[in-house]
Amino acid sequence: MALLALTLLLAGCAHEQAQVRTPAFDEQIPKPQVNYASGSIWQASSVGLAEDLKARRRGDIITVVISEQASASKQASTGTGRDSSMSAGIPKLLGLEKTPIKTWMDLANMISASTSSKFDGSGSTSRQEDLRATISAKVVDVAPNGNLLIEGTRNVKVNNEDQIIVLTGTVRSRDISSDNTVSSALIADARINYSGKGVISDRQSPGWLMNVLDKVWPF
Repeated sequence: MALLALTLLLAGCAHEQAQVRTPAFDEQIPKPQVNYASGSIWQASSVGLAEDLKARRRGDIITVVISEQASASKQASTGTGRDSSMSAGIPKLLGLEKTPIKTWMDLANMISASTSSKFDGSGSTSRQEDLRATISAKVVDVAPNGNLLIEGTRNVKVNNEDQIIVLTGTVRSRDISSDNTVSSALIADARINYSGKGVISDRQSPGWLMNVLDKVWPF
């Protein structure tokens, strides 16, 4: 009876593991339906004889030429100074200057003070960036005004070192050249992320203990 009860319990706990697969972006785009009701063999998905290869629909591919150059420099200096002095005395005070009080108090030089302060500060900063790459992106949506929302990812792996480029932005149809390329300078709201992941990238950052010490070290 105990063996039978254990068998029934294990059978009730058994379940089948199913793998859930998320459809890719291209699979989510509905395929145009074929309709010959008008008597024409021309369909919405057909390519015109005089139509160029420029991206214009959701799911089309566009080539982005990334050429980003930026440089900036700033320098500032500040200098301040101040000198002040003060002296005060009472040569005559109710005739006390003629009494023996003048032997231990000089009424003519009762207060004498001077102050001096100086501050010098300077600073400078300089930054220069240069990024050149080529990536193919997909049109993920078309805005009501005809602008194309694009998104692209490229992952190149060499010797277990990943070089990852992620690009998103909005492109005008008129800025796309005849060979279906567009410069990154013509992309609005552009977000370009160029990063690496691997042994070399790990060696370029400090260890976790150093990061903790930088956060809590008060000096």
